[in-house]
Amino acid sequence: MSSDVTPSDPTVSQPGTRLPLTIMASPNHGERLGAVPTILVLHYTGMPDGASALAWLCNPVSQVSCHYVVEQDGGILQLVAEDRRAWHAGRSAWRGLTDLNSASIGIEIVNAGHDGGLPDYPAAQIAAVTDLCRDIVARYAIRPDNVLAHSDIAPGRKQDPGERFPWSTLAEAGVGLWVLPRPARSGPCLRIGDAGAPVETIQRKLAAFGYGLPITGSFDTATEAVVRSLQLHFRPERVDGVADPATLDTLDDLLAMLA
Repeated sequence: MSSDVTPSDPTVSQPGTRLPLTIMASPNHGERLGAVPTILVLHYTGMPDGASALAWLCNPVSQVSCHYVVEQDGGILQLVAEDRRAWHAGRSAWRGLTDLNSASIGIEIVNAGHDGGLPDYPAAQIAAVTDLCRDIVARYAIRPDNVLAHSDIAPGRKQDPGERFPWSTLAEAGVGLWVLPRPARSGPCLRIGDAGAPVETIQRKLAAFGYGLPITGSFDTATEAVVRSLQLHFRPERVDGVADPATLDTLDDLLAMLA
């Protein structure tokens, strides 16, 4: 385990995965308000190192937590039992749900994030994330299109786990939804200031996929943020918030997978 934070008693029994892990109980959790989790949300910690992240996630002052932390060496820590409501999603929405903390399991992946240069995720860490995700989605029958980035449920507010997270690797292992991003091609682009039927069409498609986006017919900052979130997850080669033809083609491919 790479962290130098002293863990709690690893023999403590908590509901969750049977994978090898260490228990480090966070006080930041509450009662789930609803049924069994249907969504899995992946984050990066966005702090300089794992020790700093764990200290913050276990600090009652922070009012934040998650169910699991995956360290860079592949070590897994459980901070909150799965039957409890961890505080990881914040203000968020997906498919009409707004209390994502109650509806989801949250995994924090130790990575310095965009402010720290968005370093690559080590292979050992991704292998552990994949194993943990496979276990969770199997036990809760979580749909592939409900395995989400923090940026998916909080567009414009969050951008983790970022464009360097290997979603395709997880999908090859049966976790999450993935399509090959469409290649760039010429054609009209939609961006801030545009309005009319083409904008309304893409807004309806983004909402149909799951993003919380009002249908206004105006390509506003909220629409730009959602397009950027789609790109962060599914078209990471260029993340600019512009609805170019390749982005629209990729969105159509994703919707076709849901049909």
